[in-house]
Amino acid sequence: MNRNIISLVVLAALIVAGLSSLFIVDEREKALVMRFGRVVNVQEDPGLAFKLPFIDDVVKYDDRILSLEVGPLEVTPLDDRRLVVDAFARYRIVDVRRFREAVGAGNVAAAESRLDNIMRDQTREVLGTVSSNDILSSDRAALMLRIRNGAITQAQALGLEVIDVRLKRTDLPQANLEATFARMRAEREREAADEIARGDEAAQRVRAQADRTEVELVSEAEREAEVIRGEADAERNNIFAEAYGRDPEFFEFYRSLTAYSRSLQAGNSSLVLSPDSEFFNYLKSSDGKHSEGQSEGQ
Repeated sequence: MNRNIISLVVLAALIVAGLSSLFIVDEREKALVMRFGRVVNVQEDPGLAFKLPFIDDVVKYDDRILSLEVGPLEVTPLDDRRLVVDAFARYRIVDVRRFREAVGAGNVAAAESRLDNIMRDQTREVLGTVSSNDILSSDRAALMLRIRNGAITQAQALGLEVIDVRLKRTDLPQANLEATFARMRAEREREAADEIARGDEAAQRVRAQADRTEVELVSEAEREAEVIRGEADAERNNIFAEAYGRDPEFFEFYRSLTAYSRSLQAGNSSLVLSPDSEFFNYLKSSDGKHSEGQSEGQ
């Protein structure tokens, strides 16, 4: 009976020892076999692996691409225009033995803290060699590549590979925003004032040209009117002269009738003349002839 119990205990111990000597490595992981704090084996291939039971420990690390958010940091480009930059990096643990030696038991959190410092230093160093316009332009892709290449060398000491670096946000510090907005408003107001001044100047030129054209047109029209009026007066005088030359008596009679029609208007005609005035000679004549001429003829 005692032998059976001992056999069962031994068998159970062997089973436990056998199970303790096995561990599984996932395809998304890498593993280190630690013995008394030292690395004795690196298991990078997925599947079953062995270790000494109750003596060795297994530490696993993620073999996938990881992300690191780099918090806001201020950079000073060549033109001394301070900017606040947010960035993030994608990295991967490529050498787990070196990674363990570099960060110890701190694991990923300690590594990311050190990688964050590397990213900050590289970002300040690279962006400090260019102007703010270069950072805000399409050239920022080349700048991100320079930051990544600079971080790769330093990250190798941690057993890490920096795969990509991106600048997410590039803004002015909050303290400078109001001053920048005020300067932008002043520039826009100045541009608006210049546009208004140029518009007023153009309007004045148009008005001056229109006034000049008006004066020229009116002057030309008045000149033509005076010429036409003079020609008409000359033509009228020629007609009168020709009529007078053909029949002086008729011309005299016609002029007297014209004078009567203009002076003897209905409702507003009042003349104070002497009865023997020559103005009424044709009215006093019974045959429509000038009275003096008739008496002389008789």
